[in-house]
Amino acid sequence: QVQLVESGGGLVQAGGSLRLSCTISARSSYEYIMGWFRQAPGKEREFVGAISLSTGTTIYTDSVQGRFTISRDTAEATVYLQMNSLNLEDTAVYYCGATRNRATFWINRRHEDIEYWAKGTLVTVSS
Repeated sequence: QVQLVESGGGLVQAGGSLRLSCTISARSSYEYIMGWFRQAPGKEREFVGAISLSTGTTIYTDSVQGRFTISRDTAEATVYLQMNSLNLEDTAVYYCGATRNRATFWINRRHEDIEYWAKGTLVTVSS
């Protein structure tokens, strides 16, 4: 049984920062890639970034590159999404997900390739 527990959302002013965390409970957590996605009202779920729990390698979508940083704590099986310089377009429900479809997901970055999801946390950026 794999479970993901996510936390850290909230309200922040434009230009501010927030950090989200996501803890995975799994028998072999090192096998997973942890992905971050977000979904704004009326829009599809979009890829934000991901990290390999085994290697720490990260990838990001262009719109967050340089502003968001994903890191991991392997001892705690937890990944973090540090979000800086937030703007209004970053407002969304943020979801973390886990997948063992390593090669496929790393190339395609599709939410359809995620095996397990956390419940999501709302991030609201105000002007």
